[in-house]
Amino acid sequence: MVCGVLHQRKNPIIVENRMKIIAIANQKGGVGKTTTAINLSAGLAQRQQRVLLIDLDPQANATSGVGHEADGYDDDTIYHPLLGECGLAEKIVPSRIENLSLIPSGMDLAGVEIELARMDDHLVRLRKLLADYKQHNQFDFCILDTPPSLGVLMTSALAAADEILIPLQCEWFGLEGLAKIVQVIEQIRETGANPQITLEGILMTMYDGRTNLSRQVVEEVANYFPAQLYKTVIPRSIRIGEAPSHGKTIFEHDPSGNASIAYGNAADEFLTRHNIFAPPSGAVSTNTTSV
Repeated sequence: MVCGVLHQRKNPIIVENRMKIIAIANQKGGVGKTTTAINLSAGLAQRQQRVLLIDLDPQANATSGVGHEADGYDDDTIYHPLLGECGLAEKIVPSRIENLSLIPSGMDLAGVEIELARMDDHLVRLRKLLADYKQHNQFDFCILDTPPSLGVLMTSALAAADEILIPLQCEWFGLEGLAKIVQVIEQIRETGANPQITLEGILMTMYDGRTNLSRQVVEEVANYFPAQLYKTVIPRSIRIGEAPSHGKTIFEHDPSGNASIAYGNAADEFLTRHNIFAPPSGAVSTNTTSV
């Protein structure tokens, strides 16, 4: 059973002419979090949205997943901006994907958690950085790929984000993880670190329509979070697992496959939920990835 339901969003979000910050968050590993960060970012970029992807995970999987070599780029991470040693703009690099820019990650981010924890304002440092950068109007969306933990970097992302998108695998253990991340979001709101934070959506991943389990988990989530649950589901796919090894998004690796279509549909649904009706860039429309 999933408890701790967040306040339902009564009115649709209207995107202002400023960057919207979306944290892709789940403290449980292996749920498709980084895969979603990469492919949602790429899908939005295909749809003419200006996207900044910030890799906050020291494992740097989002960095390598968009074809950016992590080794040797430690100095380009968000490490120094978080410590107040330079600005955010200095660390933004273009990706090979049009409309998609990146702040890479590296192993130095593992050490920044220790340094940040010693600072009284560690929880709001990322929030202040991003709030200042919103004024530039350079991007429409900032996607934060978070570590699979509840450490300083994860909580900093939650304190900085306007909205949270939770990728959730279609397994019963996933429901336990959902209850925990919902509780943390409520705590972030109640402490005043980010009182306006909202749960934008829950995207079901690793869905196998041949099993009762997948359908039952989706139904359980729908019972508690009907407004937040995405209609699109991401299927279990070998191609999704292959794509990062080639440094490619699913759209590049298997453009006509079910997983590519699903993430394209997820990007379309994301934009619709934000009242943005951008034409899909070569995307194929299908109902096979919705429930």
